[in-house]
Amino acid sequence: MDNHLKEIRIDSTLAYDGSFLKVQRDTVRLPNGQPTTREYIKHPGAVVIIPLLDDGSVLMERQFRYPINRVFIEFPAGKIDPGEAPLACAKRELLEETGYTATDWQFVCTIHNAIAYADEHLDLYLARGLVEGERQLDDEEFLDTFKATPDDLMMWIREGKITDVKTVIGAFWLEKILNETWKL
Repeated sequence: MDNHLKEIRIDSTLAYDGSFLKVQRDTVRLPNGQPTTREYIKHPGAVVIIPLLDDGSVLMERQFRYPINRVFIEFPAGKIDPGEAPLACAKRELLEETGYTATDWQFVCTIHNAIAYADEHLDLYLARGLVEGERQLDDEEFLDTFKATPDDLMMWIREGKITDVKTVIGAFWLEKILNETWKL
């Protein structure tokens, strides 16, 4: 159906092999038959957790993000380890970053956040039945957690205080779920 839009890989090389990211450089044939180059980041995928507390608030994080050189307000999230199931990753990341566990997990959606230059995907999960515990941050991980209302999130998105795409999308999903406009 969309074959007239498809690009066909002719050749592929690894342009950069880092400890976390890899950059691929492919030669492709365009739909008009002409060759061109595509460079993109290979990413193992990640999860995003929307932790909804019993009182209706959500558990959020404040974390410095080096590429943008500022602190961001975000939902808890993390990279999927090799061979790890996305839900297992979500449970691990929630505990590590916040100290919380959850008794009820629901898959929300998958998003592709940078389709022009990366193959990264993020699986979003709604976590309920939260139980507080001791967080287990990685040695190189520094973040603060706090509670906010869903209305706060929407206001901060509108004001530009939340610009992280995974958090914006998660907040819009949360609004639809809480209003019972969308069912999981």
